[in-house]
Amino acid sequence: MPSIVDLPLPYVDRLPERPAEAVTLVVIHCTELPDLATAREYGEKVLYESGAGNSGHYYIDRDGSIARYVPGTRIAHHVRGRNADSIGIELVNRGRYPDWFVSSNQTMGEPYPDVQVTALRELLAQLRQEFPNLRAIAGHEDLDTARVPASDDPAVMVPRKLDPGPLFPWDAIVPVCGLERIRA
Repeated sequence: MPSIVDLPLPYVDRLPERPAEAVTLVVIHCTELPDLATAREYGEKVLYESGAGNSGHYYIDRDGSIARYVPGTRIAHHVRGRNADSIGIELVNRGRYPDWFVSSNQTMGEPYPDVQVTALRELLAQLRQEFPNLRAIAGHEDLDTARVPASDDPAVMVPRKLDPGPLFPWDAIVPVCGLERIRA
């Protein structure tokens, strides 16, 4: 069982509650930020009238440490259209940071360390025990396929979300996690 540090976001009590049985999906993200501290700052930003912001439930740092920002029985804002039935897991990874939408910066080059991938596998095993209807797994890029104008050339469309990206080791996760990979 992985060691998880609870670090609830300041607005966690404003997020809607749900029963554990409502969770059917895990969505894998990468932070596309330089470090966990920056991801925390982003997660604490209030973006909605409810007083909540965008955040995953769990964050796995490059060293394999796991922090829980939002309990799985609360609905976090982490993926368009699937928040109500999913848990978001964020892996600390630079992604396209800091030029997410620059047309020439659409390659994600940071690999995921083995210790981070191992921690993810352990967390997924624990979540399968806690959430009896958990059956599926997806990448953020699998579910949010929207394209947006590039920030350097509005005539060029780039993916809004690319995470967890081409370097994410799906082959090391899907066969052993007991979850079916789905796509939009």
